[in-house]
Amino acid sequence: MSSSIRPLARVFTRASRAARFPSTPITTAAAASLHSQCPRHIPRITSTTTPATAHAFSTTSVRARAKTMGQLRARNSTGPFSWKAALLFVLTGGAMIIYFRVEKERLERKRIAEMSKGVGKPKVGGPFVLKDLDGQEFTAEDLKGKYSFVYFGFTHCPDICPDELDKMAEIIDKVQAATKGENIFLPVFITCDPARDTPEVLRTYLQEFHKDIIGLTGTYEEVKHVCRQYRVYFSTPRDVKPGEDYLVDHSIYFYLMDPEGDFVECIGRQDTPDTATNTIMEHINDWKREGKPLKRD
Repeated sequence: MSSSIRPLARVFTRASRAARFPSTPITTAAAASLHSQCPRHIPRITSTTTPATAHAFSTTSVRARAKTMGQLRARNSTGPFSWKAALLFVLTGGAMIIYFRVEKERLERKRIAEMSKGVGKPKVGGPFVLKDLDGQEFTAEDLKGKYSFVYFGFTHCPDICPDELDKMAEIIDKVQAATKGENIFLPVFITCDPARDTPEVLRTYLQEFHKDIIGLTGTYEEVKHVCRQYRVYFSTPRDVKPGEDYLVDHSIYFYLMDPEGDFVECIGRQDTPDTATNTIMEHINDWKREGKPLKRD
């Protein structure tokens, strides 16, 4: 009895071990022995050993799969961004910052220019009638169509006017270079001393600084009127006898006027030729950007 139970116990022990450790296969012989000794209580156990042919596989497909998975892991390790995407993001952000900064400055310049036209604000510029160095009538309408750069002075000025006219000459050359000779910039010198600054005197004087400066003069009343239009301080005496010496005081500013004849900027003694040119070109470029017309003759 005990001898017949021992084989059966060994079979059950093997079956239990196989259940706990599936990696250990139950052989066909052990399964048959177990079933023969206890056929009613233990179902027939077939071999779990798969034929060798079922495990056949291609090494090429495994290598390709491994390579593909490695590429996926390498690609996914960088996350959704790559260095190219990061560079594009930085460049786009920088361009947007520059654009908004330039646009903000342009709108600020436009706002300041519009303020000079507002109701209740002192308006610089306006209608006037003077004479050029050829004796031809020159009015405020002749300034329109281009950016004009107006300065008030006199030929007997000892030091300030020569310094400012030297600066004006540099600005003319720099603006012409920046606009590539478009001829859209009109430099104008208006005398505050019409009694001594005749057309002949003005022509000789202005040629010493720059050939493109347009000289304007007129009667005492005409000059006084244009100085009032531009808010220029005017202290020239009315009745001057020939040969009489006197002093002339005036404001020291360059007035930048847009192609519609409106004041847009004031250039003072604190400005250098470079800073003045930059300011002028900002306004010219703003005008072009808005698609407004310019005279180039």
